[in-house]
Amino acid sequence: MANATPPLPSGETPGLLIKPGLELPGRQYASMGTFHAASQITMIEEAHKRSLSYGLEQHAKPDYTPLQKADLTVKVDQNRGLHTHAVPVMETLYEQIINTHNMVILTDAHGVILHTMGDDDFLEKADRVALRAGVAWSEQSKGTNAIGTAIAEQAPTLVHADQHYLTANHFLTCSAAPILNHQGQLIGVLDVTGDQRSFHKHTMALVRMSAQMIENQLFSAAFDDAITLHFHSRPEFIGTLMEGIASFSTSGRFLSANRSGLFQLGLPLSALQTHTFSSLFGMPTSALFDHYSTAAPTLLNLCLHTGVRVLAKAALRRSPLFFQQGEENAARSERQGANKKEPVPEDSQGRRHRLSSLHYLDTGDEKVAALIKKVNLVMGRDIPVLITGETGTGKELLAQAIHNDSPRASGPFVAVNCASIPETLIESELFGYEDGAFTGARKKGSTGKILQANGGSLFLDEIGDMPLGLQARLLRVLQERLVMPLGSTKSIPVNVSLICATNRNLRDLIAKGGFREDLYYRLNGLVVRLPPLRERTDLEVVITKLLTTESHGEPYTVSPEVMNLFKRHNWPGNFRQLTNLLRTAMVMADADRVVGLEHLPEDFLDDVAPLAEATAPAAAFVAPVASAAAAASGRLEDVELLAIQKTLEEHRGNVSAAARALGVSRNTIYRKLQH
Repeated sequence: MANATPPLPSGETPGLLIKPGLELPGRQYASMGTFHAASQITMIEEAHKRSLSYGLEQHAKPDYTPLQKADLTVKVDQNRGLHTHAVPVMETLYEQIINTHNMVILTDAHGVILHTMGDDDFLEKADRVALRAGVAWSEQSKGTNAIGTAIAEQAPTLVHADQHYLTANHFLTCSAAPILNHQGQLIGVLDVTGDQRSFHKHTMALVRMSAQMIENQLFSAAFDDAITLHFHSRPEFIGTLMEGIASFSTSGRFLSANRSGLFQLGLPLSALQTHTFSSLFGMPTSALFDHYSTAAPTLLNLCLHTGVRVLAKAALRRSPLFFQQGEENAARSERQGANKKEPVPEDSQGRRHRLSSLHYLDTGDEKVAALIKKVNLVMGRDIPVLITGETGTGKELLAQAIHNDSPRASGPFVAVNCASIPETLIESELFGYEDGAFTGARKKGSTGKILQANGGSLFLDEIGDMPLGLQARLLRVLQERLVMPLGSTKSIPVNVSLICATNRNLRDLIAKGGFREDLYYRLNGLVVRLPPLRERTDLEVVITKLLTTESHGEPYTVSPEVMNLFKRHNWPGNFRQLTNLLRTAMVMADADRVVGLEHLPEDFLDDVAPLAEATAPAAAFVAPVASAAAAASGRLEDVELLAIQKTLEEHRGNVSAAARALGVSRNTIYRKLQH
């Protein structure tokens, strides 16, 4: 080879500790291993041979032409998930190497730079070799370099000084680590590049750990409905980069694991696909749900299939689409065998096709069905949606479903409750701010919610409570598609789909001067109203599906008496009230599996007491008949009924007062009146 591989910088031993038998893409390695100099030298030699085969000349001037702005925008949009999760980690990494003549770089799977940040004194030098967004740093384009070689080898790579194939890059020292998705596929590279004179032996370790942080965040966001287990044999490592992470469907079927998880489980990804939660950890998912139904669950003590004991904690993450059933029936699926399930179809890029989220909200009510039909007509057409309705009717649920069914489903869904953020903070929360923008501002500033939603959907809940002054700024952003963070002089392009919600009458607010009329007409592209629970005709279906979801598949039902009571109730808290009530009643019913009047919470029975007043005239009419029947038959049941009815009359239908007078519970009165 024309250019001999130079020795490594003093104090650094790049390379990786290989764990035999661990099946990972590219070179086999453990993610938290240590480098070996011999492996690094071999890697550089192979990279130089490839560079030569590409026809690159070492002393030629490289092609540093970046992508056109429009093409770069498309490229960033295609990698929106990676970009969203990587940028905060990059900011943290940069804070650790600031003022060291270095820059942090993020590329896509082909080595095209998506985002950079760095020291001003090095950026000018970096610009000479086009270390800026839109330039490709694959081996085919730039020869041996940390980014391109990390892609080719799919392993962390250090390329120092004249280890670079092109002479123009000899002044650089670069440390890069590949970023893999939850399927083990390369999706990008994180790199720190600097002046070769500023080389530090700890840089590669920082890059590797930062790349793993990004992978773990991407992993956690990969599944909508999943049990995500965080585990390690030593409890102090749970919550750190050393922890294993594995995700399972709520039926217990294995979905994926991060690198540390694969390492601890000791099986390749392909072999794990045939396993379930119980076969790997010796615990059925029903027991896991029971453990986390306690008020303060402790760490789980589990035994791996290898016999090794680990401590673990689980995140029982379910989509807010509580109407979805399918694989959510955990107990039934586990009995049938999770390995019999058909695999979820994927597209050419390995993304799972999602079932329609809006479909699971359609449970038979005509108003809801008409609403969903309207939403489907405007889907993906850049038309803002304004959702109105009482509190608790599921406005955020609908907003999430719209996002999940939209072409932006792979992008972020960012929700902001305009009523819950203090007026003094909401501006910085929405628009972000630069370093030093105000007293107490975080170093390096903060990315606002609008920019966080770039490429996805922004949901502004309780939009009617947004301060009037801020409404003008929001209107400007919606019109110009540009965001200017506090303390900044630069506007940043933003592309979001807007969904808003309110339980207030915005027209009344406009008339009172509390809401801008021009903003209102910018928001109401499509206005839909979620009906309150008392107006819906699908209450029985809703309750059945809620019971299925909240019981994790156990066959709970409600008695006819309770269902009749539910149908007559006004439900001022709507779904929020109904869900909480059913959760409590199911706990009270326990093994009975049938929710009766005696299982309903006391405060709910207080709320429905006025219903007894409506039946009081009927009771008064029935009383003489019952009295005669009681006298004739002498049956105890009739005598009891007569006493209850007379006591209710005396207390004008007040069930609580009648119960106290009779010395019985209100549940007893309800039960007797229903029979």
